[in-house]
Amino acid sequence: MSVEKVVLVPVWHEAEYLFSEQERAALAWSEEVTRVSETHASDEAYEAALAVFGEKDLVNLTLTIAAMNAINRMGISFRMKPRAKA
Repeated sequence: MSVEKVVLVPVWHEAEYLFSEQERAALAWSEEVTRVSETHASDEAYEAALAVFGEKDLVNLTLTIAAMNAINRMGISFRMKPRAKA
């Protein structure tokens, strides 16, 4: 994915035409799972993601989302600063 597209991920709803159906489904499911305390991983969101990914791929995507959320929570908790190569 190009850097230009990556920087649009936070506003993907406004630029959704730039993302494929699968990318949009992954982004929507990521938001749903990340905010599970608010969304409760609704049946509608689950069915929409399942329709695009199938059961096995949706499990893998959800595991990846959970891992990234864990890494982010650890980084925030331990005050880690983002690192970038110059």
